[in-house]
Amino acid sequence: MPRVEFSLYLITDRQQTGGRPLPEVIRAALCAGVRGIQLREKDLGTRPLLALARELSALARPYRATVLVNDRVDICCAAGSAGVHLPASGLPVSVARRLLGPDRLIGVSTHSADEAARADADGADLILLGPIFETPTKRAFGPPIGLGELERARGRCRAPLFGVGGITKERVRDVLNAGARGVAVVASVMAAGDVERACQDLLGALDGAA
Repeated sequence: MPRVEFSLYLITDRQQTGGRPLPEVIRAALCAGVRGIQLREKDLGTRPLLALARELSALARPYRATVLVNDRVDICCAAGSAGVHLPASGLPVSVARRLLGPDRLIGVSTHSADEAARADADGADLILLGPIFETPTKRAFGPPIGLGELERARGRCRAPLFGVGGITKERVRDVLNAGARGVAVVASVMAAGDVERACQDLLGALDGAA
């Protein structure tokens, strides 16, 4: 199983950057110490998504950071990215593993302890579980599941769990205490006026709670 060497997992959304180019935001996050990034731009066609994956992977390389491409094994392979992140209803982990080989990371999004346990049994390298708290970006996945569901998943998963949905620096300690290895965020960084400061605050909260 490839190692997950980050605790802050930044999920991209170029619609929330206030007009700033996404690579500019990612560069600031990398400078601040972010080492895990999910490229999640679902509305982009294959060619622009491939170009963006190549650009972000190149940006991340000097920092030894990890870029996972949401849902697109083909883009991951073509761009030389570190792995893929599969939606809960997406490609089975076993199929992605056969296509990607043993060295690339495979993340999976889940929305309950049962889904997290299945993803773990299937061989996921990291598991997102949420939405833990209320957040506009995750309303399509239903009401928040709360910290209790994270606690229930903790004892059933060997792969590192990441809490997602409504994560702020003030909530980091509670999420880690409930069993998460780290947290995943979108708007709290993508929409931040000072991206480096927002990332540093989250990383500081993670270090303080570890």
